[in-house]
Amino acid sequence: MNLQEKIETAVAVITEKKGFDTQLLDVAEITEIAEAFLITQAKNRTQSQSIADELLEKLEDGGERPLRVEGYQAGGWILLDYGDLIIHVFLPEEQEYYKLPRLWKDAKFTRFDEEGNAHPVTDDDGGETAE
Repeated sequence: MNLQEKIETAVAVITEKKGFDTQLLDVAEITEIAEAFLITQAKNRTQSQSIADELLEKLEDGGERPLRVEGYQAGGWILLDYGDLIIHVFLPEEQEYYKLPRLWKDAKFTRFDEEGNAHPVTDDDGGETAE
């Protein structure tokens, strides 16, 4: 799978599993860690693990295996590292504490609505994503 296919698969899974406040950070021009971060939130540990399980399964169906998985047991911040794409599944309190979008505020942001539709965030949007 190429990066775009991974993103589309992951967003479809997150949408199906009712993840919320999903955003894509294009970090390719500002770090060598990855090309993109996909960040979403879950309401509870069970949901965050369910989202992670489904992501692992669907991406593996497409021939992708993560380089590493972290935080699964605790479920507050699950990280799935696919090299070019790093997926973060947060509980709201963990997202509020770590504020990854703020740390990567120079990235290009795209928000996804409940149906999985992409909405690029521009500087004219007031930078609310990076706050």
